[in-house]
Amino acid sequence: MEEKKVRKKRKLGSYPFVSVVFSITVALLVLGVFGWLVLHSSRLSTRIQENIEVQVYLNKSISRSDITKIQTSIASKPYVLIKEIPQVTLVTKEEAAKQFVEATGEDFTDFLGDNPLRDLLTVKIKGDYQALDSLKMVKREVEAMRGVFEVEFEESLIDSINKNLTRIGFILLGIAIFALIVVIILINNTIKLALFSQRFLIRSMQLVGATSSFIQRPFLVRSVLYGLFAGVFASGIIYASTVYLNSMIEGLKELQDVNGFLILFGVILLIGMLVGYLSSLRAIRKYLKMSLDELY
Repeated sequence: MEEKKVRKKRKLGSYPFVSVVFSITVALLVLGVFGWLVLHSSRLSTRIQENIEVQVYLNKSISRSDITKIQTSIASKPYVLIKEIPQVTLVTKEEAAKQFVEATGEDFTDFLGDNPLRDLLTVKIKGDYQALDSLKMVKREVEAMRGVFEVEFEESLIDSINKNLTRIGFILLGIAIFALIVVIILINNTIKLALFSQRFLIRSMQLVGATSSFIQRPFLVRSVLYGLFAGVFASGIIYASTVYLNSMIEGLKELQDVNGFLILFGVILLIGMLVGYLSSLRAIRKYLKMSLDELY
């Protein structure tokens, strides 16, 4: 008995799930990995800036009560970094002498007979005030306080850090634009190739009187769902990889921000759905306008 081959009827709006979602997931993963790097580099830049200190040297004859007043006054300024408490730390001249002895192994008080060091306040500055002009303003303001001898900061180091961070920011922006363009092209080509096999079905629907909106609807809905699935898969891979790297690299978790990751995952999902929708819309309209000869 001759076997009859039953050909599966093709449904309007259907195209390969696995291959399309896989391709879109890979494209979104490229964008997600870059976004992951941007998040960490941004937090690292902030950490570097927050570790920059302004050193406030006090008069030798100053009393402990005056030191407390100056410390409190500086701590109330808007440019002082706050991490639970204002980051203004007192290093007494006795502590400074002890640190010097531990570092060098020599006790200068043995031959000087006195401690020539001064009481010191180390002040950490907010990122918004890391520009040299702002730091010079801070220096002038603090030096004007009664009991302050001198204010110092590493001007050349800070200038170098600010320039390098700015340069890195522009490089990352350029790569971000390039990565976004690549992702859009990859998703667009994936959708276009997937819809290629449906071009004759689209023409058949036109011939039986189906409207353009009726023909487009199932394709657009499916493309949005595929973009959503791909975004979820890409986000899941990035999250799992981050958890693994946190267990392998000490201190990496400190550079991570939950809100930043939520925004990144939201952007990945949005781009997957939006680009999938627009790519499908563009491809379907193209096939709707083609003549029969062009379809072949």
